[in-house]
Amino acid sequence: MTKEIDSGIKPNGVYTTEETREVLRVSESTIKRMLKNGLIRANKVGGQYRILGKEILRVLSPAIEKEVVKSYLSLKKKVVSGINKW
Repeated sequence: MTKEIDSGIKPNGVYTTEETREVLRVSESTIKRMLKNGLIRANKVGGQYRILGKEILRVLSPAIEKEVVKSYLSLKKKVVSGINKW
């Protein structure tokens, strides 16, 4: 495992499927299935998948994502209402 993974997953870090697989402790076929079914969003670079740390964190803790979405929507509502007053 890489040093980044040992010290924690960085939300803006970019990870390979192998690193992601090690963190999630799943088999190679499982990680492929997760990518194919869209359970983990990734980008293909040079024929290989690259996965953002925030995707790994989302899979590990969906509750955190729900809180982030809730905060974002609250902030968005405030901004939109401020803009609409113009």
